[in-house]
Order: sequence, then C-alpha cells, then structure tokens
Amino acid sequence: MTRVALLAALLAVPVAAVAQQPPVYTHADSLRGSLTSPERTWWDVTFYDLHVAIQPADSTISGWNGITYRVVGAPHEMQIDLQEPLVVDSMVQDGRQVTYRRDGNAFFAALTAPQPLGATETITVYYHGRPHVAKRPPWDGGFTWTADSLGHPWIVTTDEGVGASIWWPNKDTQADEPDSQRIAITLPDSIFDVSNGRLRRVTPHGDGTATEEWFVADPINNYDVTIAASSDFAHFGGVYQGERGPLTLDYWPLAYHLEAARRQFTQVTSMLQCFEHWFGPYPWYTDGYKLVEVPNNGMEHQSDIGYGNRYANGYQGRDWSRTGLGMKWDFIIVHESAHEWFGNSITAKDLADMWVHESFANYAEGLYTECLMGKDSGAAYIIGNRNWVHNRTPIIPAYGVNASGSEDMYSKGGEMLHTIRQIVGNDAKWRDILRGLNRTFYHQTVTGRQVEDYMSAQAGVDLSKVFAQYLTTTMVPALEYRIAGRTLRYRWADVVPGFAMPVAVTLTDSGYTVIHPTTAWQRSPLRLSDPAAFAVDPDYYVVARDVAHPQAGGHD
Repeated sequence: MTRVALLAALLAVPVAAVAQQPPVYTHADSLRGSLTSPERTWWDVTFYDLHVAIQPADSTISGWNGITYRVVGAPHEMQIDLQEPLVVDSMVQDGRQVTYRRDGNAFFAALTAPQPLGATETITVYYHGRPHVAKRPPWDGGFTWTADSLGHPWIVTTDEGVGASIWWPNKDTQADEPDSQRIAITLPDSIFDVSNGRLRRVTPHGDGTATEEWFVADPINNYDVTIAASSDFAHFGGVYQGERGPLTLDYWPLAYHLEAARRQFTQVTSMLQCFEHWFGPYPWYTDGYKLVEVPNNGMEHQSDIGYGNRYANGYQGRDWSRTGLGMKWDFIIVHESAHEWFGNSITAKDLADMWVHESFANYAEGLYTECLMGKDSGAAYIIGNRNWVHNRTPIIPAYGVNASGSEDMYSKGGEMLHTIRQIVGNDAKWRDILRGLNRTFYHQTVTGRQVEDYMSAQAGVDLSKVFAQYLTTTMVPALEYRIAGRTLRYRWADVVPGFAMPVAVTLTDSGYTVIHPTTAWQRSPLRLSDPAAFAVDPDYYVVARDVAHPQAGGHD
C-alpha cells in the first residue's frame, strides 16, 4: 500500500496534538485484532468458497461464503467477522441451521455438529446488504461505485487495514490464510470482473447477469481478495521467463488506455528480473501476475495488483526521494509488486507488524533503482526518502488490537534495512538473507520477531537492538563525538539500552572506516588532513553530533 493518506492525515493535525493523544482501543478492536481468543484458535481455515452477486442499480450485494476449516483444538464458539451494515441471513452446517449471536462486527456461531480433532468441516454463511462505501480508497476501505471518463460503470473493492469483512464474511485476521480460494462474482453481463488467481469460467444466467469464477490456487491473505469490475476493460498479456519457468502476465487496462498500458507495463519485466534476483522466485507462478486498472492509486492485491498511476513514472507525478531518480520508473508497478514477496507471500500475523510489508516494499524501491542505475543511485534514492521520516510515534504499536503502526513503517523502515545492509557489509550475504527470508517463510504468516531473529542468525550479528531502536522508539541514534587534535572520542546517545551498532566514519583521507561505538565514550586516532572533514557514512540512518562544537554537529 502507498503512504500518501497516512501522511496527509498526520499533516492535517498539529504535531503536538498527535503526540499528546494516546491511542484508545475498543472492544471491537480487540475482537478484530486478537490472535489468541478461543473463538478463533480452535479452527484453521483451509478454503473459502466466496460467491457474491452485485447489484449496481442500488449498490447492494448478496451472497454466501463456504468456510472450510480444520479442527485444531477444543471446539468453542466460532467467531466469524462481517462488518455493519451488512447482515447475516443464516449459517448452515451439515444441512442444519446454526444459531449465532452478534457482537458489533463479529458473529459467534454455536455449533452443534461434532467437531472431532483433525476433522475438516464446512460452515456456510449467507448474507446481504449495502456495503460501506470507501470514502478515500485505497486507504479508507470498502466498495467504490463509480464510472470511468466515458460513463462506463467501474466497481472496485479495497480493504487493507479496515478488513476484508467490510464486504464478505470470514475469519478477519492476517494470522490465518486459506490454502486456496474461489471468488465467484455475479454482475450484469455487460460488466466483467477481474479478481485474484486464474479465470476458470464465465457462466451466463440468461437473465442479463453472468458470473466470473476466479480461483486462487495458493494461500491468500484476506485483504488481498478483490473485485475490479468494468464494462470497458481491454486485455493483453505476455510471458516472463523467470526462475521457475514461464510466468503468465495479464494486463487489464480500460480500453481507451490500451496503448498507454502497452508502453508503461513493459517495466514489469525489469521489475521481475530485479526482484527475483534479490528476493527469489516470484511467489505466485501458479496464479500468474496481473495488473488491473482501478480508480484509486493502487493496491497490492495478490496476483491481481490494482493500478491507478496514470500510466506515468513516479507516483502521481512526484518523486518521493526528491532526487529525480524516482521519476525513472513507475512507483505503483514497483512498490505494489514488491508486496508479492513481502506482504502477500510473507504476511504479518498482526497488523502491528505491518513494517514487514511496508519497510521491505519501500526498501525494494531503492533496490529497483539500483538494478536500473547502479548501487550509488539506489542508495541516493533511499537516503532521499528520509524527507518523509517524522518520528512522531513508533513504527510498532500495540499488538492484539488491530492497530497499524505509524507512516514511518515506509521510509524509516526502508532506512533501517539499508542501514542493516551496511552492518552486514557483504552484498552477496545480504542478498542471501533477503532470498532466505522468502524461502524460509514462503507462503507463511509470521511475527515481526521471526523476521528479526532470522536476519540476525543469517547475518551472524545480533540485530535485536537495531530493530528495537528503529521500530519501537522515535529516537534517531546520535553518534556524539569530540575531536581534540588527532584523537576522536565518540559514543552512542539517544539509543535503547545495550545499543552498540557499528558505523562507518572518516578516520583517514582514504575513505570510511567501521568503528564500534557503545554508550560509553571510546577513542580512536584521527588521521584526517582536515579534522573538520570528519563525517559519518550517509548510508547509515544516524545523526552525527559534535558535542564540543554543537553548531557543527547534527548532520545525518
């Protein structure tokens, strides 16, 4: 997901107000965010069979979802999420009605059928209503009912953060993904839907409606499931010869943007080449790769990326890094596609760990710049993104309450990863770590701690304090130093206890030397011909502070 709305919302509020208002979490937040409630943990979703009929004339939907699950614990009530104002009509298991109670946006089903450990069972939820309309998609989720510039209907869903249960019933947590899913969407037969996975069949019903049935053969997180429907889609495609063989590429622009799409989407090949090099094979060869035009900026819907970047480079005409480098490529193609690895294949169990999605996707922008223009350009792009780090609140918020971290999960998280690359100090090893993450956690849900521990183990360096510093505080590590003659004295300040990150500085005229500061003062000989030229390598996201001459310090 992109970062604009998060920034805009914060910039519209005085900084002091943001800092002085601690978050308040509700009972509803706990129901959505809990990963340990007995109503959720005794069953594991294996398949969603989603069927939705859309009535554009009155903006309503109706349908059902067959939830197939494996019994993995002692049976309890079953929590199924569906957000108001949508209404559950009935729940059925083994041909019998199931009784249930509603608690806000959660329904609790009292199952009477036997639920033996290890068994696979199915409950079907029938529902209808007028779903929430997205006010500012993709950040304010729900349904978008709109028309293109020619007046043709255009219907799209977006629900990252707010949750997939804003339009269909499911276990609405990122911690439990089905192994596969059917998405069958019924619309007036003049409107065609593009959803995730591969199109199995189109079934006309003889009443002016038809159903597009899509099938996702791989695990998929809830917020990735999407509808993108129009009466004006064009289609073209191709094949990318990747690490696992041929990968189908399918593109669905509006018909009057077909030629622009043919030009712009050529970037997909270089993007895939770059990310397969750094991250490993594209995770969804079975389901393919799609770009589909949507009326919002874009979203990382798995195997079906929403595209709304006006067929131009940059992001809506801007370069986040302010270096000009971001205008050399299409932000939505690059950023949202990076989520196929980080976010869609490797999915954070708790929304609080969304840095696993967004920090890596932000960092991937720099890697793509590096693939196109060289390592120095990639670093310059990432460093330029520091313009967007605010350090108002920590990246990681509270767990278990469906809380998303600050907007710093994008740029600051990318800076953190770029800094860790310097700590590793070996690009071949760094690439092995990134590819190893995608191999080890392939198609899995994870905690942020699992990612941290894996990176530490593979780097051979304890990175726990580095992660704690950048993810759980708003402090930028400050390298405090004094220069007296030919001696440099230095230490870390504004850091978590035990912080001892190595950093590269200029001790001689020949380039950077790695030193190992702690919070205690240390000293090193300084052999610069001009001591005033002392500097910290800008590839590290830190502040240098000359405590002997405060006016001279403070650069980063």
